[in-house]
Amino acid sequence: MALKPNSTDTRTRSSIQIFIVVGLCCFFYILGAWQRSGFGKGDSIALEMTKHSADCSIVPPLNFETHHAGEVGNVDESEKPKSFEPCHPRYIDYTPCQDQSRAMTFPRDNMIYRERHCPREEEKLHCLVPAPNGYVTPFPWPKSRDYVPYANAPYKALTIEKAIQNWIQYEGNVFRFPGGGTQFPQGADKYIDQLAKVIPITNGMVRTALDSGCGVASWGAYLWSRNVIAMSFAPRDSHEAQVQFALERGVPAVIGVLGTIKMPYPSRAFDMAHCSRCLIPWGANDGMYMKEVDRVLRPGGYWVLSGPPINWRNNYRAWQRPKKELEEEQKKIEEVAKLLCWEKKHEKGEIAIWQKRVNDEACRSRQHNSQANFCKAEEANDVWYKKMDACLTPYPDVSNPEEVAGGKLKPFPERLYAVPPRVASGSVPGVSVETYQGDNEKWKKHVGAYKKINRLIDSGRYRNILDMNAGLGGFAAALDSPKLWVMNVMPTIAEEDTLGVIFERGLIGIYHDWCEAFSTYPRTYDLIHAHGLFSLYKDKCNLEDILLEMDRILRPEGAVIFRDEVDVLIKVKKITAGMRWDTKMVDHEDGPLVPEKILVAVKRYWVVGANSTSVQ
Repeated sequence: MALKPNSTDTRTRSSIQIFIVVGLCCFFYILGAWQRSGFGKGDSIALEMTKHSADCSIVPPLNFETHHAGEVGNVDESEKPKSFEPCHPRYIDYTPCQDQSRAMTFPRDNMIYRERHCPREEEKLHCLVPAPNGYVTPFPWPKSRDYVPYANAPYKALTIEKAIQNWIQYEGNVFRFPGGGTQFPQGADKYIDQLAKVIPITNGMVRTALDSGCGVASWGAYLWSRNVIAMSFAPRDSHEAQVQFALERGVPAVIGVLGTIKMPYPSRAFDMAHCSRCLIPWGANDGMYMKEVDRVLRPGGYWVLSGPPINWRNNYRAWQRPKKELEEEQKKIEEVAKLLCWEKKHEKGEIAIWQKRVNDEACRSRQHNSQANFCKAEEANDVWYKKMDACLTPYPDVSNPEEVAGGKLKPFPERLYAVPPRVASGSVPGVSVETYQGDNEKWKKHVGAYKKINRLIDSGRYRNILDMNAGLGGFAAALDSPKLWVMNVMPTIAEEDTLGVIFERGLIGIYHDWCEAFSTYPRTYDLIHAHGLFSLYKDKCNLEDILLEMDRILRPEGAVIFRDEVDVLIKVKKITAGMRWDTKMVDHEDGPLVPEKILVAVKRYWVVGANSTSVQ
């Protein structure tokens, strides 16, 4: 027999939830007032919000832990939390799996030394990576596109090396990014205008893009202003801090290279791929790199090649390369493009554009070509540490010559909530149309609750956001805004691979195993979301290592939202007590009887040399 809840108890629980939420709102308002802006002054956005915030004094003292006496009672409170010391200052820009000293021990062939090479267990740092002295909170978007505080990435080499190419300029205590590039000295906007004469950039049909060898990601920065989101990547190489600059600007980017390992993206992910003098030998290795781009390019998508060897007849002297070498290089590119079923749509000046056909009905001849070695269709998304093959990824089957292989997508933003083709076709086990739609409603509710807890979420403060266990992308979809972007991570140990669904929604993401470090610089993300992540990994690797990695890639005064089972979150909370994080546990938005809880955290502001000795 069901017991009728006591109305007084219900009102009491509701009151407690309101007090918790209001208290956390005050917590984040105060945080906003403390945060430092690009010029080291109080943040004007946060200060304005603080002015209009609720009166924090109305919230009485509340010991949240008593609300979960049963769970907390299982933890030995007498045991002092482990305290993590700062790492040595030399580690301020430490990228564990792209460490320069380790990289130089690997072969140079095919850029192997620039690929991921992670430290062994005994080599891992168990300390907190510090921010550089003088570090300040980045400017909000769109100002951050053009200005980066010098203190956050104090490297001037590119201002000299790329001075005539208009990449970056040093002006007092900031770097300014005029939007130039090696192939577009007149600016990325004008360059994109040229591409838009051939590629439908303005109508929402091109939403996701891949930029290889991205430099400081000006192409991606100016595409974002046009509602196109680019995943930019470049190796950690002699162009110091190029990916770091991109991330400081608020542009999606990762450390990566086309070498011998497949790119960490699913098949048919991007609407457009781009190389602007990215120095990748596209015709080499039997066209292997073009074939890898083809794997991740959506049927009907575009590939842009800008720079050598395009227009080699006129430019071979300026490029200081033999005429015959450039001619042979372009010939190989054209041959591979034909084999891939790409149609050349444009070549003018130093820009060439190909379009991948919507299916392979129009180029059946390649089936009988002796060079057409086809990959196994079931391995198209099996990419984590898998060797790149010089084989052709087959198109999904179609029933007529006009059908788009894999399914036609809606224009963005309609694409964001339309049923993705991979869901509609039933190709993701366990995910039906109803499951997908229910997941969207769930995440709208969750994000609504997050915004009540942390009012900075929609203020422009958080530009770079990481979802560590993205599922179907519902969190990112509910957050959709021109002020921010979300890196959706699909853990390689997840039960189902849904990253292709995320891309079909017009979002971006990447495969990753959180037992290893992420391919990015320290202080990349303003906000991190971890839903069910620690339950997923609790028997796979050390939770302490994952939390230290989160600390490395989280900005000072950045926030973390954990959503997980309460017993898991209590363990997480205990570890973070020694990490210079402030935390608060909150009930699920449906009430205290739901075992899933929310733990919110804020990383305190501290820099090199602050308050402690450094771990060597």
